[in-house]
Amino acid sequence: MAIKIIVPIKRVVDPYAKIMIKSDGSGVDTQHAKMVINPFDEIALEEALRWKEKGVDISSILVVSVGEESCQESLKTALALGADKAIHVQHTSETEPLFIAKILKKVVEKEQGVIVMMGKQAIDDDANQTGQLLAGLLNWPQATFASKTTFIENNQKIEVVREVDGGLETLEVNIPCVITADLRLNEPRYPTLPNIMKAKQKPIETILVNDLDIKHEFRLKNLSIKAPASRKPGVKLNSVEELVDILKNVEKII
Repeated sequence: MAIKIIVPIKRVVDPYAKIMIKSDGSGVDTQHAKMVINPFDEIALEEALRWKEKGVDISSILVVSVGEESCQESLKTALALGADKAIHVQHTSETEPLFIAKILKKVVEKEQGVIVMMGKQAIDDDANQTGQLLAGLLNWPQATFASKTTFIENNQKIEVVREVDGGLETLEVNIPCVITADLRLNEPRYPTLPNIMKAKQKPIETILVNDLDIKHEFRLKNLSIKAPASRKPGVKLNSVEELVDILKNVEKII
């Protein structure tokens, strides 16, 4: 049986860019920031592409993103990297992990995907919840924090080595399944010029989130976002005793 892989991707601020907070404290200013595909999602897409290149019977690799019109730029990048098709779920207001998981469940059922390969978390909120919630909603087995994946038993199962506090843990998951990628799973490729040109011919389907008929009551509310306090200037001290006095009586650290 040919396997259809679905790779969710999120558009985030470049981790190497300077983060600017909106003056009203409502969020991060993304209008003037460089945006990229969430790094963990890039790793997940790279792993799906490598499966296909190794000869695993994969019918297609579908990337899906939820958000505003600008998400299509990230989807085009994913298509240039080698994905076959893209879906943009248009949504312009608030989100949270459970809501995104419900959207992805609808997409998986619509597209009849059998493996969801996704990043373990997004670098903007670091929630690390969507993959686990999606597996629960689908009632599929899951393997999180994957650092190595291998198809076994005639592509009916996947052996996943995952990173845990005590070292490495090896799991076997039946297909269909949800796998989330960790940092050391692979190193993503760069899109080549021929593939960038080919990507222009690949389809991007747009779906309105209201058409998915999702029932959801939001449980999370963003009250405010503040930039870190400015670092205080350094002070030159003359003795260890003076340092201890400041740490104890001024900074109240000890």
